[in-house]
Amino acid sequence: MRRHREKIDGFIAAVGSGGTLAGVALALRARNKDIKIALADPEGAALYSYYTSGELKSSGSSITEGIGQGRITANIADLEVDMAYQIPDSEALPYIFDLAEHEGMCLGGSSGINIAGAVRMAREMGPGHTIITVLADYGNRYQSKLFNPEFLRSKSLPTPAWLKHGQDIDITAVMEAEES
Repeated sequence: MRRHREKIDGFIAAVGSGGTLAGVALALRARNKDIKIALADPEGAALYSYYTSGELKSSGSSITEGIGQGRITANIADLEVDMAYQIPDSEALPYIFDLAEHEGMCLGGSSGINIAGAVRMAREMGPGHTIITVLADYGNRYQSKLFNPEFLRSKSLPTPAWLKHGQDIDITAVMEAEES
Protein backbone atom coordinates (compact mmCIF):
# COMPACT_ATOMS: atom_id res chain seq x y z
CA MET A 1 0.00 0.00 0.00
CA ARG A 2 2.81 2.43 0.80
CA ARG A 3 4.36 2.00 -2.62
CA HIS A 4 1.06 2.69 -4.40
CA ARG A 5 -0.66 5.10 -2.01
CA GLU A 6 -0.53 8.03 -4.43
CA LYS A 7 -2.21 5.93 -7.12
CA ILE A 8 -5.02 4.36 -5.08
CA ASP A 9 -8.45 5.46 -6.29
CA GLY A 10 -10.63 3.04 -4.37
CA PHE A 11 -10.71 0.55 -1.52
CA ILE A 12 -13.34 -2.12 -0.98
CA ALA A 13 -13.91 -4.77 1.67
CA ALA A 14 -16.59 -6.89 3.26
CA VAL A 15 -17.55 -6.27 6.87
CA GLY A 16 -17.43 -8.51 9.92
CA SER A 17 -16.80 -6.09 12.76
CA GLY A 18 -16.04 -3.33 10.24
CA GLY A 19 -12.55 -2.74 11.56
CA THR A 20 -10.73 -3.39 8.29
CA LEU A 21 -13.04 -1.29 6.13
CA ALA A 22 -13.21 1.62 8.58
CA GLY A 23 -9.53 1.54 9.57
CA VAL A 24 -8.17 1.36 6.04
CA ALA A 25 -10.69 3.99 4.89
CA LEU A 26 -9.54 6.34 7.65
CA ALA A 27 -5.87 5.88 6.74
CA LEU A 28 -6.44 6.27 3.00
CA ARG A 29 -8.70 9.31 3.34
CA ALA A 30 -6.03 11.00 5.48
CA ARG A 31 -3.81 10.86 2.38
CA ASN A 32 -6.44 11.38 -0.32
CA LYS A 33 -9.84 12.89 0.50
CA ASP A 34 -11.16 11.92 -2.95
CA ILE A 35 -10.59 8.17 -2.57
CA LYS A 36 -13.72 6.05 -3.02
CA ILE A 37 -14.58 3.63 -0.22
CA ALA A 38 -16.87 0.72 -1.01
CA LEU A 39 -18.60 -2.13 0.76
CA ALA A 40 -18.75 -5.66 -0.65
CA ASP A 41 -21.63 -7.40 1.10
CA PRO A 42 -22.62 -11.06 0.69
CA GLU A 43 -26.24 -11.91 0.05
CA GLY A 44 -28.08 -12.33 3.33
CA ALA A 45 -26.35 -9.35 4.93
CA ALA A 46 -28.07 -6.02 5.54
CA LEU A 47 -25.35 -3.39 5.04
CA TYR A 48 -25.73 -3.22 1.25
CA SER A 49 -29.36 -2.20 1.77
CA TYR A 50 -28.38 0.26 4.50
CA TYR A 51 -25.82 2.06 2.33
CA THR A 52 -28.04 2.11 -0.77
CA SER A 53 -31.48 2.80 0.75
CA GLY A 54 -30.92 3.77 4.39
CA GLU A 55 -32.72 0.67 5.67
CA LEU A 56 -31.13 -2.37 7.34
CA LYS A 57 -32.76 -5.16 5.34
CA SER A 58 -31.34 -8.49 4.24
CA SER A 59 -32.22 -10.74 1.35
CA GLY A 60 -30.83 -14.01 0.11
CA SER A 61 -28.19 -16.15 1.77
CA SER A 62 -24.48 -16.90 1.54
CA ILE A 63 -22.10 -19.71 2.43
CA THR A 64 -19.41 -17.21 3.46
CA GLU A 65 -18.52 -17.09 7.13
CA GLY A 66 -17.34 -14.24 9.33
CA ILE A 67 -18.72 -11.43 7.18
CA GLY A 68 -22.14 -10.06 6.44
CA GLN A 69 -23.58 -7.91 9.19
CA GLY A 70 -27.18 -7.29 10.06
CA ARG A 71 -26.38 -4.26 12.21
CA ILE A 72 -24.26 -1.13 12.28
CA THR A 73 -21.21 -1.86 14.43
CA ALA A 74 -19.34 0.84 16.34
CA ASN A 75 -16.49 0.57 13.81
CA ILE A 76 -18.66 1.67 10.90
CA ALA A 77 -21.13 3.95 12.67
CA ASP A 78 -19.50 7.10 11.25
CA LEU A 79 -18.05 5.58 8.08
CA GLU A 80 -18.89 7.27 4.79
CA VAL A 81 -19.30 4.62 2.09
CA ASP A 82 -19.32 5.87 -1.50
CA MET A 83 -20.28 2.64 -3.22
CA ALA A 84 -21.88 -0.62 -2.10
CA TYR A 85 -22.25 -3.93 -3.89
CA GLN A 86 -24.18 -7.06 -2.99
CA ILE A 87 -22.14 -10.04 -4.14
CA PRO A 88 -23.75 -13.46 -4.60
CA ASP A 89 -21.69 -16.58 -3.89
CA SER A 90 -22.06 -17.56 -7.55
CA GLU A 91 -20.07 -14.45 -8.49
CA ALA A 92 -17.39 -14.76 -5.78
CA LEU A 93 -16.62 -18.48 -6.01
CA PRO A 94 -15.17 -18.50 -9.55
CA TYR A 95 -12.48 -16.04 -8.41
CA ILE A 96 -11.55 -18.34 -5.52
CA PHE A 97 -11.39 -21.38 -7.78
CA ASP A 98 -9.43 -19.57 -10.49
CA LEU A 99 -6.81 -18.33 -8.02
CA ALA A 100 -6.50 -21.81 -6.49
CA GLU A 101 -6.09 -23.47 -9.88
CA HIS A 102 -3.86 -20.94 -11.64
CA GLU A 103 -1.99 -19.15 -8.85
CA GLY A 104 -1.89 -21.74 -6.07
CA MET A 105 -3.67 -19.34 -3.71
CA CYS A 106 -6.04 -21.06 -1.31
CA LEU A 107 -8.51 -18.34 -0.35
CA GLY A 108 -11.80 -18.33 1.51
CA GLY A 109 -15.21 -16.84 0.88
CA SER A 110 -14.46 -13.41 2.34
CA SER A 111 -11.59 -13.01 -0.11
CA GLY A 112 -13.84 -14.05 -2.98
CA ILE A 113 -16.47 -11.48 -1.97
CA ASN A 114 -13.75 -8.81 -1.77
CA ILE A 115 -12.29 -9.70 -5.17
CA ALA A 116 -15.70 -9.75 -6.86
CA GLY A 117 -16.47 -6.39 -5.25
CA ALA A 118 -13.15 -4.95 -6.44
CA VAL A 119 -13.91 -6.09 -9.99
CA ARG A 120 -17.34 -4.44 -9.87
CA MET A 121 -15.86 -1.25 -8.43
CA ALA A 122 -13.18 -1.18 -11.13
CA ARG A 123 -15.78 -1.62 -13.85
CA GLU A 124 -17.90 1.19 -12.41
CA MET A 125 -14.97 3.58 -11.99
CA GLY A 126 -13.53 2.72 -15.40
CA PRO A 127 -10.05 2.30 -16.87
CA GLY A 128 -7.06 3.99 -15.31
CA HIS A 129 -8.20 3.62 -11.69
CA THR A 130 -6.40 1.57 -9.05
CA ILE A 131 -8.66 -0.38 -6.72
CA ILE A 132 -7.34 -2.28 -3.71
CA THR A 133 -8.84 -4.85 -1.35
CA VAL A 134 -7.65 -7.42 1.16
CA LEU A 135 -7.41 -11.18 0.81
CA ALA A 136 -8.83 -11.78 4.23
CA ASP A 137 -9.01 -15.53 4.74
CA TYR A 138 -7.38 -18.84 3.90
CA GLY A 139 -9.49 -21.45 2.17
CA ASN A 140 -8.40 -24.52 4.09
CA ARG A 141 -10.72 -23.46 6.92
CA TYR A 142 -13.69 -23.89 4.59
CA GLN A 143 -12.88 -27.22 2.91
CA SER A 144 -16.22 -28.77 3.82
CA LYS A 145 -18.01 -26.08 1.83
CA LEU A 146 -15.83 -24.28 -0.72
CA PHE A 147 -13.98 -27.34 -1.94
CA ASN A 148 -16.74 -29.93 -1.56
CA PRO A 149 -18.46 -30.51 -4.92
CA GLU A 150 -21.48 -32.22 -3.37
CA PHE A 151 -22.08 -29.27 -1.05
CA LEU A 152 -21.63 -26.76 -3.88
CA ARG A 153 -24.04 -28.65 -6.14
CA SER A 154 -26.59 -28.90 -3.31
CA LYS A 155 -26.61 -25.09 -3.19
CA SER A 156 -26.66 -24.77 -7.02
CA LEU A 157 -23.26 -23.04 -6.88
CA PRO A 158 -20.52 -23.23 -9.49
CA THR A 159 -18.26 -26.25 -9.14
CA PRO A 160 -14.86 -26.16 -10.85
CA ALA A 161 -14.01 -29.00 -13.23
CA TRP A 162 -10.82 -29.73 -11.31
CA LEU A 163 -12.76 -30.87 -8.26
CA LYS A 164 -13.12 -34.63 -8.51
CA HIS A 165 -16.61 -35.73 -9.40
CA GLY A 166 -18.65 -36.41 -6.29
CA GLN A 167 -15.92 -36.17 -3.67
CA ASP A 168 -14.30 -33.41 -1.68
CA ILE A 169 -10.53 -32.85 -1.65
CA ASP A 170 -7.90 -31.83 0.86
CA ILE A 171 -7.10 -28.43 -0.64
CA THR A 172 -4.11 -27.95 1.68
CA ALA A 173 -2.49 -31.13 0.33
CA VAL A 174 -3.16 -30.04 -3.25
CA MET A 175 -1.58 -26.61 -2.66
CA GLU A 176 1.46 -28.16 -0.93
CA ALA A 177 1.92 -30.65 -3.79
CA GLU A 178 1.87 -27.84 -6.36
CA GLU A 179 4.55 -25.93 -4.43
CA SER A 180 6.98 -28.86 -4.49
